[in-house]
Amino acid sequence: MFITLEGPEGSGKTRQISGLAEALRQQGYPVLMTREPGGTPIGDQIRSVLFDMKNTDMRPRTEILLFQASRAQIVEQVIRPCLERGEIVLCDRYADSTLAYQGYGHRVDLDELRTVVQFATAGLKPDLTLLLDVEVEVGLKRKVAASEWNRLDAYDLDFHRRVRQGYHEMALAEPKRWVVIDATQPPEEVQAVLREVVLGRLKIRA
Repeated sequence: MFITLEGPEGSGKTRQISGLAEALRQQGYPVLMTREPGGTPIGDQIRSVLFDMKNTDMRPRTEILLFQASRAQIVEQVIRPCLERGEIVLCDRYADSTLAYQGYGHRVDLDELRTVVQFATAGLKPDLTLLLDVEVEVGLKRKVAASEWNRLDAYDLDFHRRVRQGYHEMALAEPKRWVVIDATQPPEEVQAVLREVVLGRLKIRA
């Protein structure tokens, strides 16, 4: 089963995915936890370029192609092989981030983006996507407090509001794949909801 965590900046995905992976392992499930961009030696190098505050001249088209290069590598090198072995793959961001950030955020044509994403992923879509939702201002304050600021965080508030709106539109369009979770709750409550949703889906599939 391929499960992705998505959300605006500061939604807590990175913190929550570790607890979710551990809970699944305790239930006896084989789990791979990874992230985007990155997740491979090549992808991690691309991640450094994408997030580096020195690269503020990067254009949206460049940004899109770099994300897809990292994604193509992790799909072929990591995700598909794990799924073929029957493992659960938990991924911190995936292709929906491109539609949210570069599509809704940068206002790049969504149909063109879907074509590029389709090529990079060879059509691999998540079975379940968990949207950790938080208001933009709250999320960005969390990022500042955690000293985790990067080049994408530095885009203006309107950009981040469009990203969040994009996530909600995608969730409405595919309600069977997406589950929206209020990430303003205490972390332990968010984790409890994540575990309940994922374990419930796994039981249904079994």
